[in-house]
Amino acid sequence: MNIGLIIIGDEILSGKRQDKHLPKVIELLAARGLQLAWARYVGDDRARITEALRHAFASGDLVFSCGGIGATPDDHTRQCAAAALGRPLALHPEAKRLIQERIRDTAAEQGLPYEPDRADNLHRLNMGTFPEGAAIIANPYNKIPGFSVDHVHFVPGFPVMAWPMIESVLDSTAYAHLRGGAQQRERSVIVYGAMEATLTPLMEEVEARFPGIKVFSLPSVDHPQHGRHIELGVKGGDDRLDAAFAALRDGVLALGGRLGPELVR
Repeated sequence: MNIGLIIIGDEILSGKRQDKHLPKVIELLAARGLQLAWARYVGDDRARITEALRHAFASGDLVFSCGGIGATPDDHTRQCAAAALGRPLALHPEAKRLIQERIRDTAAEQGLPYEPDRADNLHRLNMGTFPEGAAIIANPYNKIPGFSVDHVHFVPGFPVMAWPMIESVLDSTAYAHLRGGAQQRERSVIVYGAMEATLTPLMEEVEARFPGIKVFSLPSVDHPQHGRHIELGVKGGDDRLDAAFAALRDGVLALGGRLGPELVR
């Protein structure tokens, strides 16, 4: 099962806020022996969000969607999820209970009466309207839940809420079988005096000889330590990695390249 991430919000695309979700999700996955397969940024545009979510639902991937599940006019994710699924929105009974509990707690903290039928409090219940058949994701920060449909999981844009919610999904029994399943190693070497075009046939040859092993090249023109160079390496999750790396390294030497330090991750 591949793992994907969708990050929603005009504020990210405009630069008003810097995205923190991508590096954190990579970190959370790595801690569990997992790896992100793809990520997508989408602004607050209903058509684009719906298209992205339609792809997510159809993919069969485990997908996290961050942002846009509030109840203000610029929050569209809940509505777009329903449109992508062809389902109506409905107030989830457990979400209603949790939202009302949060309203009660807030009123008590402020020394005010609990008024669940007040207009603004009724509006807050919109945050609990999810596509029919959705399950909720508990929010330990303020009780306002996220939701899941199949393997697509929706959390708020606020990192303080989103990250523990993502962790709870990853650690659920539904995904216990994935833990460690995508664990990969990398071996690479710094190569001096070679061009990517010259190395490409070698890279293709190594991938053909060792199915399941990926070869990568990361060129740099102004590295403070190595100057102009290419980091050339292999990554994979099986015992052929070392043999593939040896073939790659020997091929570079045969082409006249000079080898620098080796890196292992």
